[in-house]
Amino acid sequence: MKLLITEKPSVAREFAKVLKVNTQNRGNYFESNDWIITWCVGHLVTMSYPEKYDEKLKQWRLDTLPFMPKEYKYEVIEKVKNQFDIVQKLLQREDITEIYNAGDSGREGEYIQRLVFMMAKPNPNAKIKRVWIDSQTEEEILRGIKEAKDEKEYDSISDSAYLRAKEDYLIGINFSRLLSIIYGRRLAKTLGQDYFAISVGRVMTCVLGMIVSREREIRNFVKTKYYKILGTFANEKGNFKLEWKVNEKSTFYQSPLLYNESGFKKEEVAKNFITSLAGKKAVVTELKKSKQKENAPLLFNLAEIQNECTKKFKIKPDETLDIIQNLYEKKLVTYPRTDARVLSTAVAKEIGKNLNGLAKNFQDEEIQGFIQKMIQEKYSTNLIKTKYVNDSKITDHYAIIPTGQGFENYAGLNDLHKQVYKLIVRRFLAIFYPPAEYNKVNVTVNIENETFLGTGKVCIKRGFLDVLKPEKKHEAKSNLVNPENQEEKESKNSEEESNNLEVLNTLKKNETLQVENFELTDSETSPPSRYNSGNLVLAMENAGKLIEEEELREQIKGAGIGTSATRGEIIKKLEKISYIQINAKTQIVTPTQKGEAIYDVVNQAMPDMLNPKLTASWEKGLDMVAKKEIEPEIFMEKLEKYINSKFDKLVVKM
Repeated sequence: MKLLITEKPSVAREFAKVLKVNTQNRGNYFESNDWIITWCVGHLVTMSYPEKYDEKLKQWRLDTLPFMPKEYKYEVIEKVKNQFDIVQKLLQREDITEIYNAGDSGREGEYIQRLVFMMAKPNPNAKIKRVWIDSQTEEEILRGIKEAKDEKEYDSISDSAYLRAKEDYLIGINFSRLLSIIYGRRLAKTLGQDYFAISVGRVMTCVLGMIVSREREIRNFVKTKYYKILGTFANEKGNFKLEWKVNEKSTFYQSPLLYNESGFKKEEVAKNFITSLAGKKAVVTELKKSKQKENAPLLFNLAEIQNECTKKFKIKPDETLDIIQNLYEKKLVTYPRTDARVLSTAVAKEIGKNLNGLAKNFQDEEIQGFIQKMIQEKYSTNLIKTKYVNDSKITDHYAIIPTGQGFENYAGLNDLHKQVYKLIVRRFLAIFYPPAEYNKVNVTVNIENETFLGTGKVCIKRGFLDVLKPEKKHEAKSNLVNPENQEEKESKNSEEESNNLEVLNTLKKNETLQVENFELTDSETSPPSRYNSGNLVLAMENAGKLIEEEELREQIKGAGIGTSATRGEIIKKLEKISYIQINAKTQIVTPTQKGEAIYDVVNQAMPDMLNPKLTASWEKGLDMVAKKEIEPEIFMEKLEKYINSKFDKLVVKM
């Protein structure tokens, strides 16, 4: 008899259907002649609190810290004890010869199941195998069972999972208690409370630090006003505006009178400069026309789609994960908790199945239109040797894509779930479309060594933009040149942009232009933007750096803060304990008074806990354990040494 254990009942039911096991509930499991299928309900087992080691540890006292047990205790979670008892009884059955661990295919999923096996003590004669799958489709479930490996093949992932839990446990318990003992009364007085317990965590406190630091940067920001000059020039085809910018031959080269390369500190100086230009000849000295191509963006990983859903639908990252998890369990998309934005070579070779499934079975007029265009235009579906396929950038799972299956479940989805699904489908189809193509014009006009510059860009072939439905600004742009201050560019309506581009395109080098006028524009520096719940996830993925440019994000991506599976939950927890607040309409994140008070305490006592690089380095260490690059014992030694050293320094300060 074979026993298979999933993480949730809904997943168990899908496995049962594929294996043709009667799904009539026989007491929280299904059984046939060959198979028994049961499930966890998330975590069944958890780490014990210190008082389970010794009742005296229930009190928060300095002489009991730091708490670092030699052997860790675990216990069954009381509210799910009934399900644990069922799973344990099945695991210990003498007729069980093979046990299939079919928990979620990730570090956290591995941890949930390993804890159950550790506590339940399965039949020692049964062989334990690991099912590792990328979707809930029938063929993927069958492949996962057929290719299931001995559980020892996943021991390093299990080691990493146990260490992550121990690290969060030790840092959370020890430093929450220590900081509460040292600073709790002072903080309670500040907040007008009788008592205050400080809650800190390896990842949570670092994210709080990012939010508070950003808020204070905004709060302390002092706007600086400066002045820019725009020139309106004309030929027989029309007129256009360019922006003055200093150059090496300019009167103001390296002048202290300038705020930046295109702005004056004082209005009077700028006005005098305009006066000095009156009546002088304007000549086109540089004219560069080029064509540019822009490929479709990479596929979604969890962080990217969480950010996208926050922008489009104003929902929190944990809500996005819940939606995509639901789509995954309904066989519509692949595994959601992934950091990869590319496909594996093996998946790319079979990608036609996903496309054919969409083409034949997805009854959506818009999506079918995109697919029909692919067919009519004969777009290639061979992704090998493209940027969308890269085995080296995949760890546990490839990017989130539609399976091309599960459409029997689509009609029952609510509108938001359908919209998120279509978002994934459009991003997927876009990679098969040709690049967008642009004509670009760069112009330099010289007035006696003073230069005015401008650039125009117009889309001549939309390519993948047809699928991703860009805003109008992607279709035609004419920007005054100011690359270091993009936020300060003057806004124009689409008609003005198009007219401006047409005129720029008619210019010739050495052409003399008519100067119609010069105008002075006020500008001022802007503070950084607050995080929203979506781009906060991106900042966590990039170790505290909020990088808006998608390509740059991909280039520098390394060890982040938290994991794809946990980042949304961390933000949710910070909001739950009232350290931050999230505006329901805008999803803008701000710290509370309590959150700022905690930040000040941590910043005074152990500021490195606020450093994203340190938090990311711990995550990198866990990743190295999972990849067998370092031994678990080495990681644990470093962790304990870190905790002891922090205690030594903090206790001395008391």
